[in-house]
Amino acid sequence: MLLQLPGLLALIFLLKIIQRWFAIPEWLFWISISIWVVKDAILFPFVWRAYDSVRPKDEKMLGARGAAKERLDPSGYVFVHGELWKAVLIKGSPTIEEGEGVLVRAKEGLTLVVQSDKGGSSETSSWSEGENS
Repeated sequence: MLLQLPGLLALIFLLKIIQRWFAIPEWLFWISISIWVVKDAILFPFVWRAYDSVRPKDEKMLGARGAAKERLDPSGYVFVHGELWKAVLIKGSPTIEEGEGVLVRAKEGLTLVVQSDKGGSSETSSWSEGENS
């Protein structure tokens, strides 16, 4: 909730400026701030993961299997955990053709670093999260 303070302070500052220019009643000022705080409280359960420093889903991605949506030479798109991800091959890894299995070795931002999953089962584009567990 502390990360919401800059937005709240900006709102207060903006409302005070508007209040001086247009003579907005004091009660409208406080109602606006109250609505802003209630909005933050309601949305917090939906967005807190974006501010969470520990990302357990990232750890689940390492070692996950998926399927190449298109040819990876050296980059392309893959399906992993039922989601479409941008992926690059590990340096020195051979090209992966569309539909071939991939194995996630690392994650760099929103890009997965993958290699061919010749030893594992080949996945399809309908791969879902429940099949990997």
